[in-house]
This record gives sequence, structure tokens and C-alpha cells, in this order.
Amino acid sequence: MKIVVSASARKPECPWQVQLDQHVVSFRSEAEARAFVSTLQARLQAPHPLKRAG
Repeated sequence: MKIVVSASARKPECPWQVQLDQHVVSFRSEAEARAFVSTLQARLQAPHPLKRAG
């Protein structure tokens, strides 16, 4: 998954955006955008055990 943080002039009330491949999420500040990315990356890197079919 490609994750990009950037400034955007599209929404003045939410001038920062995080692009996740084709999906865009808007934020009020760069700090909020970067916190979101940090949480997302931690969740993506967390162990995800699979249940075995029994």
C-alpha cells in the first residue's frame, strides 16, 4: 500500500491529506495526518495470526 502525506488546497478547513493508494483522507493539521499514518503503519505491521481450519 502506498501512503503519501501532502498539503492540499481542495478543502481549506482540512488542508492536509493522506493518500492510501486511490483513497484520500483529509485532516485539519499535518500532525493529525502523520499520527494517522503512524497508527495505520503500526496496525499493518502488527502480527495477524490466521485461524487454522480444523
